[in-house]
Amino acid sequence: MKLPTLLLSGVLLACGAQVFAQGANPGASPAAATANANQSPSDIVAAAANSMLKDLDTDRAGYKKDPSKVGELVNKYLLPHFDTEYAARLVLGRFWRTATPDQRKRFVDAFYHSLLNNYGTALTDFTADRLKIFPAKTDPSSDRATVRTEVKRDNGDRIAVNYSMHKTPEGWKAYDVAIDGISYVNSYREDFGPQIEKEGLDAIIARLEKGEKPGAIGKTQVQGGKG
Repeated sequence: MKLPTLLLSGVLLACGAQVFAQGANPGASPAAATANANQSPSDIVAAAANSMLKDLDTDRAGYKKDPSKVGELVNKYLLPHFDTEYAARLVLGRFWRTATPDQRKRFVDAFYHSLLNNYGTALTDFTADRLKIFPAKTDPSSDRATVRTEVKRDNGDRIAVNYSMHKTPEGWKAYDVAIDGISYVNSYREDFGPQIEKEGLDAIIARLEKGEKPGAIGKTQVQGGKG
């Protein structure tokens, strides 16, 4: 299991993804929001992961044949627990400040769907014995927390996968994942930044919308300036 696949699996499996909205999840029920607000960070990660694993176990062959069904699972079980808009702000950095509302909306949507479409089927290979979640010690007065987990790779090695979470009006939400100390927010910011400088934000969004892997964008050598 290569790093990009492991990265996405970590992001989606334990945290999920939130549609572009002003910090809100329009599909979540009031009861779900209340439950999320009352849970600890590690409880949220464990509940989301266990719910998805339980559903995957019912029909893994079917999910492998139809990747769109994996997306449905992500939206059903994991949607409320990841602050994708905040993560996108961190990924784009200074470019977020100058982006229009439409560009921000398109980037969040395209980035998430590109990740899911390119790597989502990797989730079907996850079983309960691959994931270990450690209890999080959270300062009651703090609005930040880190949930430590380990994911077992195909060769048996265990990789540290840690989730950075912050407290929102809807409860604790994850916004970054670090695999073996490598932050996905920082990695994609370093990948996207030079390409946005060369091509412009609209061009990068268009590439994501066409299904290009996010991890490939930063490795592309672009000739000329912005198109």
